[in-house]
Amino acid sequence: MPSAVVSRQGAASALRFGRLAALGAVVVLILFAGVWASWGSAQHVMLTKGRESGTIEVRRCGADTCSGPYTPLSAGSRPRGSVVVEKSAAVREGRTYTVVVKPDTDVVVRSGPAGVLYAWVPMGGALLLASVVVGGGLRRTRTAWVMGLAGLGLLTAAFLVV
Repeated sequence: MPSAVVSRQGAASALRFGRLAALGAVVVLILFAGVWASWGSAQHVMLTKGRESGTIEVRRCGADTCSGPYTPLSAGSRPRGSVVVEKSAAVREGRTYTVVVKPDTDVVVRSGPAGVLYAWVPMGGALLLASVVVGGGLRRTRTAWVMGLAGLGLLTAAFLVV
């Protein structure tokens, strides 16, 4: 009979390890997706050395984008008759925003603290989602609270600054 007890404990340990490995992989995937979604805009806002920066005066807004003339602020940047910025709650018609031009395009992203926080909003959502998996599936409540509060803080800061 001792071998049955040992094999049952071994099976329980294997299942526990499998659950932890699978949920750990899900958490890593969620966080990686958050970084991936954020980095597309964040790299232009955070790594501004050598990039064109200036202002856009938003004159027209469509369903997904807004456009307007671009006035350069950095050396080597050229004025443009029209550039495009993503339409969001952070962009309103008739206002002027500081922006960074994506290389080799006429697409701009907001710069400064508002631009940085707005670019990292997907990561804030990923932190919130991952905190549920960490707390519920991995049973790491302290880590889940830290992740959830970090995500909530990031989203709240972006909302207040933008």
